[in-house]
Amino acid sequence: MTVGTSGSSDPESRETDDDPAPPGDHGGRQSLRDRLNHWDVRYSPYLYIAPFFIIFAIVGLFPLLYTSYVSLFDWSLVADEPVFIGLDNYVELMGDARFWQAMVNTLSIFILSTAPQLVMALLFAVLLDAHLRARTTFRVALLLPYVASLVALGIIFGNLFNQEYGLINGVLGLVGIDPIDWHANRFLSHVAIASMVNWRWTGYNALIILAAMQAIPRDLYEAATVDGAGRWRRFISVTLPMLRPTMIFVVITATVGGLQIFTEPKLFAEVPGSNNGGSTGQFQTVTLFMYQQGFENFELGYASATAWILFLVIVIFALINFWITRRISTTEDPR
Repeated sequence: MTVGTSGSSDPESRETDDDPAPPGDHGGRQSLRDRLNHWDVRYSPYLYIAPFFIIFAIVGLFPLLYTSYVSLFDWSLVADEPVFIGLDNYVELMGDARFWQAMVNTLSIFILSTAPQLVMALLFAVLLDAHLRARTTFRVALLLPYVASLVALGIIFGNLFNQEYGLINGVLGLVGIDPIDWHANRFLSHVAIASMVNWRWTGYNALIILAAMQAIPRDLYEAATVDGAGRWRRFISVTLPMLRPTMIFVVITATVGGLQIFTEPKLFAEVPGSNNGGSTGQFQTVTLFMYQQGFENFELGYASATAWILFLVIVIFALINFWITRRISTTEDPR
């Protein structure tokens, strides 16, 4: 008996031969609908996030790159043509005593405002996380300075720290301290401006930390309590490590904002709106100096070089604060 070659006795071969073709597979080719579905799955996520990057490229990246281009020119609004001078603006800036004075002022105000602000924000968040009556009222009260007009805030603080009739000097006079000229003294003017920054931003940061604090699973606190941990130990070993991402965010945003401080010293001046930062520049910040160079002296190249140096300083301080925050928050974290 002869067995035909076209019929196979192997069950696996018969099963393979009988399998239906996959949907849309027309002899190894995909239909248009299948190709559209494939492209939709593969490329549509990029289209969804594309608007953000397009807007960022227009309003963020392009100005940044164009500023670096302008900083290489002697670019004055009153000149006919900008002249390419390479890195001369940066060299001149490094030897400019006014720039270094503004940089020291900026760092001084930044330290006086950021460090107390974050500590107070953390303390307020801990207090609001406790079982208090009228907690919502306290939270709204903390946020009020943030929603208040910054111009009004500047006028109020300018009057509070006025040498002749300010409330601060009035209170100090009750304990026998002579009136202080808050505008003339370099360090005290930094303290006054830092108090404005702290007043405005402490509540805002406290609510961010509070939101993160309330998202911590309560099981962790219960387990720590069962293990014999007290309130302070639970705060150090549970709360702070769990707040690490939020604290890093708050520290970095506070660093970026603190080093770009502009409105507060501008409104604190005895002549509100002045860019001089006092009669001798005692509280002129880098952003005020940059604005003065660009829009009072019309030296756009020099102002652009100042902007780039400030940008690099902010990046360096943000990285340092990021590293310090990670180190502090992971000290007690066993992971």
